[in-house]
Amino acid sequence: MTNDNQLAEADFPISALPAGPFNMAHYCIGRPAHLFPDKIALRVLSDVGAHAGNEAWTYLALENAVLRTAQGLISHGLNKGDRIVIRLDNTSDYAILFFGAIAAGFVPLPTTSVLTEKEAQFLIADSGAKLVCLADHLTSNQVPAGVTVLSEQDVHALKTQHEPAEFAQTDAEDPAYLIYTSGTTSKPKGVMHAHRVAFGRRPTYQSWYGMTRNDRMLHAGAFNWTYTLGTGLIDPWANGAETIIYTGEKRPELWPELIRQTEATLFAAVPGVYRQILKYAPEGPLDLGQLRHGLMAGETPPPDLFDAWQKRTGTPLLEALGMSEISTYISTAPGMARKPGSAGKAQRGRRVAVLPVEGGIEPLPANEEGLLAVHRSDKGLMLGYWNRADEETEVYRDEWFIGGDLAIIDSEGYITHTGRANDIMKALGYRVSPFEVEAGLRDHPGIQDVACTEIAVRKDVSVIGAFVVPNPKAPPTSESVLKFAEQNLAEYKRPREIIFVDSLPRTANGKVKRSALADLFATQHAT
Repeated sequence: MTNDNQLAEADFPISALPAGPFNMAHYCIGRPAHLFPDKIALRVLSDVGAHAGNEAWTYLALENAVLRTAQGLISHGLNKGDRIVIRLDNTSDYAILFFGAIAAGFVPLPTTSVLTEKEAQFLIADSGAKLVCLADHLTSNQVPAGVTVLSEQDVHALKTQHEPAEFAQTDAEDPAYLIYTSGTTSKPKGVMHAHRVAFGRRPTYQSWYGMTRNDRMLHAGAFNWTYTLGTGLIDPWANGAETIIYTGEKRPELWPELIRQTEATLFAAVPGVYRQILKYAPEGPLDLGQLRHGLMAGETPPPDLFDAWQKRTGTPLLEALGMSEISTYISTAPGMARKPGSAGKAQRGRRVAVLPVEGGIEPLPANEEGLLAVHRSDKGLMLGYWNRADEETEVYRDEWFIGGDLAIIDSEGYITHTGRANDIMKALGYRVSPFEVEAGLRDHPGIQDVACTEIAVRKDVSVIGAFVVPNPKAPPTSESVLKFAEQNLAEYKRPREIIFVDSLPRTANGKVKRSALADLFATQHAT
């Protein structure tokens, strides 16, 4: 039996997966649909204050749509494990398609519709996708021969034109979905997650959200991001809670009204969204209705944001730290005292340590800086990198996974992120490789050489900066470089600052010294 607030934890102990087949879509949707079929699982709003075009899906209706979509995908002759690239806008069809593919035993690859054609072509080719789903404003001209293309209308029709399938009898270790993230080369790498990842996220329920089935989760992000997929869909539905999608224009001044209108009890966003809400809201107290607390991840928040938000709204902000390979695994729990500069503690049930940078598997003592590591046994950890065995060897040290973050764990267990051991940048909450941005700019005829790094344009705002050595025969303008970036890179990967330099600082072996670039910009900006 379940009580009024939560699914029965005793049925699914945190330390072990249930016996037998395990399908992530069944765990997140089929299970609550059986327990409380008439409860609202999903609301979709297209406008603030308007009701026309809004949607409300019960768990039973959602399960039905997911299983009909699964059958529709099966009808296209796909085999278990085949990849499906999703290039749709943030709608209910996106969420239903994602879980429909998993329900059928296929592997969805959630992406954004704002990718350039060149970026999308790489993902389709690298993943070996057999089917691509495209938003209306995208063209299928560049989709390789032999890859099936479904339009936005085709996807919408899947859930009405077919009888419901059964949930595929997948194993917990079978591939469930594929996410691409920045690698250590100029090309993104695929992070493959197993069906068990939904179960592996259970430590997050009480170590960050404090979630019950009575919660209503509103997320400000898009579905191509693991933060949104996990916090906005997977976890609320696994708990029998309600998730809310807003498909309208995301202006910062609208979020307070959306939070009140939807009676959201949980709101998730990157720190920049919270900062913008406070900036554009009227002065004085800010009424957020039934909001219990805000959830924040994706980038380092400005130190004064926590107190400013608490003072204006009367609600706390709970921070978390994660990555595509495991999502959030360190967080501040409801009621936990916040320690300035720290994202919180390792979530309940997770084994987290700091290891020596130079090598070794013996965790460092308290208050010593090293590489942040999570134990390989964690059920939320990825299966591996798609066709990148060489990069997998770089992130495992015996039984520990190391994602490249530097950190300190103090004597109370609080974990403070102190930087990156590699050059990965954070832009709008996404991890972006400088090599990928540089590759997108290097073919500009006016660029002789280029290097990118994260630069601080204000005390609490960092962006991607491109340091360009001009071609002396045809020097570019900043505008032409930005226009070129627009044609070759998704919006969140584009540099926001173009800095022209005579040469790039390099080490003795020729590697770009990115820290020197950031220092150069800081010096110029200060003057």
